[in-house]
Amino acid sequence: MSRAALLVLADGRFPAGGHAHSGGAEAAVKAGRIHDAATLEEFCRGRLHTAGLVAAALAAAAALGMDPAGLDAAADARTPSPALRAAARRLGRQLLRAARATWPAPALEELAAAFPRGAHQPVVLGVTARAAGLGALDAAHVAAYESVGGPATATVRLLGLDPFEASGVLARLAPALDAVAEEAAAAALVARREGPGALPAASAPLLDIMAQAHADWPVRLFAS
Repeated sequence: MSRAALLVLADGRFPAGGHAHSGGAEAAVKAGRIHDAATLEEFCRGRLHTAGLVAAALAAAAALGMDPAGLDAAADARTPSPALRAAARRLGRQLLRAARATWPAPALEELAAAFPRGAHQPVVLGVTARAAGLGALDAAHVAAYESVGGPATATVRLLGLDPFEASGVLARLAPALDAVAEEAAAAALVARREGPGALPAASAPLLDIMAQAHADWPVRLFAS
């Protein structure tokens, strides 16, 4: 494992396009479900154990070298909202552009050729992690962190929340984040033997419903 590569990939300044997405936080703020640090923490904890776990497991499986096409189909099956599927592919396309420039590798070129309109972001993340010399647990940690880091950052803009409070939320979630990453990496090892169907399929129906409604807003700060 290259710790430096892990830091580069997880850095919010890495040009992967995540800054334009709130991870459902914008819709949750408008609905009054997020209004302070405590409710942000509740939202992020729920997202981590559902969408975050699924993304982390997909990323870990891709980092293990599983077939990206099969994993992309598994990601589609686990993403019922068309708006979220489209957002995941946009993010995957942007991440792949950055990854190809940063860690050139045949696997990334093959992924770009196979998915010209973009693969699901966690799948791209896993292939990128492998190209960067990272392992499945590393990829799972990055995906799990992104699942809560995005909403926390977005809420600072949406609510004017104190950035120190948002950072405190992420720090308090650290033990759960580690546990989710480890669970995801273990599930990826099972999936390598049994196929993508063995990956977690934790659901968050309200996130899907809110994402679909958010996509139709005439004015919004974030793409999803």
